[in-house]
Amino acid sequence: MDARVSEFFGSGNGTGSGSQGASFNNKPGSSLGSISKKASTKSKRAKARFSRSFKPSNNTPYLPPEAEEGNIEYKLKLINPTQYRFEHLATQMKWRLQEGRGEAVYQIGVEDNGMLVGLSEEDMRASLKTLHLLAEKIGADITILRQREVDYDSDVPRNIAEVLIRKVPDDQQFLDLRVAVLGNVDSGKSTLLGVLTQGELDNGRGRARLNLFRHLHEIQTGRTSSISFEILGFTSKGEVVNYSESRTAEEICESSSKMITFIDLAGHHKYLKTTIFGLTSYCPDFAMLVVSANTGIAGTTREHLGLAMALKVPIFIVISKVDLCTWATVERTVRQLERVLKQPGCNKVPMVVNSTDDAVTAAQQFALSPNITPIFTLSSVSGESLDLLKVFFNIIPPLSNSKEQEELMQQLTEFQVDEIYTVPEVGTVVGGTLYSGICREGDHLVVGPTESGQFHKLTVGSIQRNRSACRVLRAGQAATLALGNFDRSLLRKGMVMVSPEMDPTICWMFEAEIVLLFHAKTFHKGFQVTVHIGNVRQTATVEALYGKEELRTGEKAVVLFKFIKHPEYLKVGAKVLFREGATKGIGHVTKLQPIAHFPASQLEDQEA
Repeated sequence: MDARVSEFFGSGNGTGSGSQGASFNNKPGSSLGSISKKASTKSKRAKARFSRSFKPSNNTPYLPPEAEEGNIEYKLKLINPTQYRFEHLATQMKWRLQEGRGEAVYQIGVEDNGMLVGLSEEDMRASLKTLHLLAEKIGADITILRQREVDYDSDVPRNIAEVLIRKVPDDQQFLDLRVAVLGNVDSGKSTLLGVLTQGELDNGRGRARLNLFRHLHEIQTGRTSSISFEILGFTSKGEVVNYSESRTAEEICESSSKMITFIDLAGHHKYLKTTIFGLTSYCPDFAMLVVSANTGIAGTTREHLGLAMALKVPIFIVISKVDLCTWATVERTVRQLERVLKQPGCNKVPMVVNSTDDAVTAAQQFALSPNITPIFTLSSVSGESLDLLKVFFNIIPPLSNSKEQEELMQQLTEFQVDEIYTVPEVGTVVGGTLYSGICREGDHLVVGPTESGQFHKLTVGSIQRNRSACRVLRAGQAATLALGNFDRSLLRKGMVMVSPEMDPTICWMFEAEIVLLFHAKTFHKGFQVTVHIGNVRQTATVEALYGKEELRTGEKAVVLFKFIKHPEYLKVGAKVLFREGATKGIGHVTKLQPIAHFPASQLEDQEA
């Protein structure tokens, strides 16, 4: 993009926007390549009159042309529309909100071809008033993200505005994003989450993290060893909702239109299998890598960064504990991270966030391009720059668009079992993610495979999301399902609950195309590794290497694996991550060797 646009939208800090360019082009899930055909339906006369008074010069900055699809709408001006035009604009706003799954961004003062024309103060006020009326009509809320003066050859000052419009879809309680929290041990992950979700700063000795720990040994050592979940809400106007004002998770859910669910993972190397399980099983939308300013890149930091990249989870970085060291030390850590991110293996574009304007730009560019990596520098003790991170979370849009969501919802039900509990007076409860389809209270599903490869019938009782009741669960959402008196001993992590019509395929053996990331010696037939595929985690033996006798670090091959304990439900194309000591590799499933099919009529009935 033109360098003038970068300068126009950057905050001028040098390390911020850079060549990432215009921030006014956040479009999750689709490209901004084609000029919109809707221009023909818009008020051409008004534009013609306006164009006669506006003469573009060589310095006129441009944005990419407006896209037909997606959640971004360019509007030159919205002044006193007729009733027919008003209805048309309201329908258009509903479409943009649907494309962004409840969020849309309007650029006021911008032509459909992307030219930043700008409006006078009076015209801008009238246009924003019309936008308010449109939002009121469809039950949405609007937040002005920022206004800028267009600075080029013009005597009259002209402004453009960027407006966020949010409306929770009628069939949902709130918009939901999952963020996995990674980083080395003692980098301040749990403390940062405690400060964000509790609303109180830390005392410098870890008080903020105490509410996040699940076990006594975690409190004693100060180190997370299990996966815990924390929530941070935002109202439709962008205000933070956390435990400082709400006593329970139910109150946070009721008050919020957007919910960020943090998955707090372990930083210590000996809990690496738990961290990998959290990344592969809970399907996070984004990963937040926390780096301590005083230690820099140390311990498992590189490993966690590599895991997120191998699983193609978009990542942003938070440098914590800036209150403990000088600004020169913080700068050194930032430079160290920038060097790592720019290496050929990463190919990322680091983007340091120093202002609210940078945070808005970062959120939109991050969703638009997987290569952009925002870097925040903050302190959980002094609260420095915490607000910038909250702005980022408020604006960041979901990665998948409405079309992908609808396609998943039309498929048969598939729920991945990640956690199993026994709750007094409720019975057996399973936690996990609905991969596809829709799940309702009272649905009849089958769960498996067991060690003998069978599936058992069960009935879904109640459903809870973020600790509040929910009647319908949709694809991509995480929840807990109550199964009543179903025998807990028949369940294990890694199972799936599917629709009986699915005729699930299970296998002992599968083929995968892999890349060996690191191995001290040679990788050969008979080698045993722990395989992670989605929520499946089991030891498997290498039965064959096709076309090769052995593999060395960096080499590719198609490998036949065999599970050693029990068969699993897998899908072709699923990402494979395997490890054994220092040995690591990634790949994807290319072929399954199913052992049998179990039609619904032959399933064992284990319902109480």
